[in-house]
Amino acid sequence: MFRSVLPKPGVAAATALGLLLAGCASFGSDAPKDGTLSGTLVPAAHETVAVGTANSDAADDPEIWADPRDPSRAVIFGTDKKAGLYVYGLDGQVRAFLPEGPLNNVDLRDGFMVGGKAQVLIAASHRSRGGALLFLMDPDTLDVRPWGLVPVPVSEPYGLCMARRGDDVVVIVVGKDGDVRQVRVRDQGGEPVGVEEQSFAVGSQSEGCVVDDETGVLYVGEEMKGIWRYSLDPAAGGARTLLEAAPGPRLTPDVEGLTLLRDSGQTFLIASSQGDNAFAVWRVAGEAADYQGRFSVAAAGDVDAVTGTDGVAALGGPVGPYAEGLIVVQDDADTEGASSEVRRERQNFKLVDWRAVKSALEINPTAP
Repeated sequence: MFRSVLPKPGVAAATALGLLLAGCASFGSDAPKDGTLSGTLVPAAHETVAVGTANSDAADDPEIWADPRDPSRAVIFGTDKKAGLYVYGLDGQVRAFLPEGPLNNVDLRDGFMVGGKAQVLIAASHRSRGGALLFLMDPDTLDVRPWGLVPVPVSEPYGLCMARRGDDVVVIVVGKDGDVRQVRVRDQGGEPVGVEEQSFAVGSQSEGCVVDDETGVLYVGEEMKGIWRYSLDPAAGGARTLLEAAPGPRLTPDVEGLTLLRDSGQTFLIASSQGDNAFAVWRVAGEAADYQGRFSVAAAGDVDAVTGTDGVAALGGPVGPYAEGLIVVQDDADTEGASSEVRRERQNFKLVDWRAVKSALEINPTAP
């Protein structure tokens, strides 16, 4: 049964944030001495149980859902790209595991109607079955079940993101070679069907993507080149502009996960700069992209620092004890920074309080 009161992450988040705001230097003790945590240090607030694939590169991409009726009811989805999909509580414990792998990236949209009932639609790129594997979560019970596969013919399903456009839900699948296809998904007699809307080529290996539903802008990360801005409108014909080039002072290849967070009517784009263990942040509005700074996730308490990060997800507004928003990031080496009595596993997901990021980077969403 889901626990609506989650004291453990609440205490961890409050403690970590308090340390940061007080200027305390008690976090970040395991920051590599060679300076590879290159962004402004922000403390980890909590972490999930490690994925179950031992001694293998496995954890990849997270996503967050909070019940709009009661934001204390929230879950985190995380892919184990060797095995399947994890569902975590905000306490970091495993609520469910669906052995449907190999899955790479995951995204979701709620309010998707199936059989006359609103469901949370979850999509994950399935690397061997060649498409988007869909799941449904009942928002009342938080039970998750596989729904079906929508075939999407790309080189190898790698990146994936979703969008809502009016009453339509769209899934974008990014092939490993940079070939992208956009598919509208609907329910047909209790089964998923997909209709392709557009396809285009990024140019080289790409993965991370995210859509701003309000503006119809699609952001795609080309791992060795930077972040591109496309339109969700097929009439645009794949036209694009470069938001940020890589390598550069803000992004060190590989460019990996991308996510958006809304705060006080403003939208922030967060990008995973895997090559130097950092995350770059922009305030985005239309064609404008106002750079806000870079942060790295440092150790705090028994939670180790984040290195070699891949996927990243964010959700603004209250998410359980995270009063203004939550960021979840993949950590490729869950080994450092904990007490010697704690046995560490290889990969997991770290939770970061958005308030800590705003404080560290001096971000004021209400400023003009």
